Amino acid sequence: MRTMYFWQPALALWEREVVRFLRQRNRIIGALATPMIFWLLLGSGFNPSFRVPTGGDSVSYLAYFFPGSLALIILFTAIFSTISVIEDRREGFLQGVLAAPVDPGAIVMGKLLGGTTLSILQAAVFCALGPLAGLHFGFLQILMLLAAFTLMGFSLTGLGLMLAWPMDSTQGFHAIMNVFLLPMWMLSGAMFPIPPESTVLYWISLCNPVSYGVTAIRAAFGSPADGVFSAYGIGMGVSALFCAVMYAGCSLLVTKIRKV
Repeated sequence: MRTMYFWQPALALWEREVVRFLRQRNRIIGALATPMIFWLLLGSGFNPSFRVPTGGDSVSYLAYFFPGSLALIILFTAIFSTISVIEDRREGFLQGVLAAPVDPGAIVMGKLLGGTTLSILQAAVFCALGPLAGLHFGFLQILMLLAAFTLMGFSLTGLGLMLAWPMDSTQGFHAIMNVFLLPMWMLSGAMFPIPPESTVLYWISLCNPVSYGVTAIRAAFGSPADGVFSAYGIGMGVSALFCAVMYAGCSLLVTKIRKV
């Protein structure tokens, strides 16, 4: 019975997020078009001079940047899905949800599942461009990518929720996005290979949780001969831990605000 009281409101909020998204086509364009333009323009511009620093087989920049573009789509989806928290507060919906006899964890779960679902759908659509970069998908790769999309979407939606919940204006959230969320993506190895261990950027990337989501997505495109399962396992393990931390942090934040 207690489980039903948790999942019923959570699934209702999840459904609301998905329906709202489908009714706002500009969000679909914003979350897909920007990463696509980034991928095409940067990939075409850097492709002639791009070289993998560790040697080995030649990799085009279009292929290298493709997993980073998928991560950017997930990031944008998280931003657009959590910015609705500010709008819900302004419209009075959020106050109604907080006043209802609902577990704070169910409120958080509903928002996170909504953002995660949208992340998976949009990233899956973008994967259709993979063959243009010479990337092809087998059944195992699809499963690995779906798992990586799920963990990364859940964790980044949680991070966006923690940032958006205390804010009163969308302008403030966009400022945080520009100075905090986008640099996290840029320093995750999404745009360029992570520098050697002797550099400051390496240690920043090592402490950046987004790096491990990008690592898992990139490893899913590799072959078993490249030792991708080890990299994939590490990326997924840290991403799962990041998910748990974000869910716990969001639940505590909602509980605290509810008591005020």
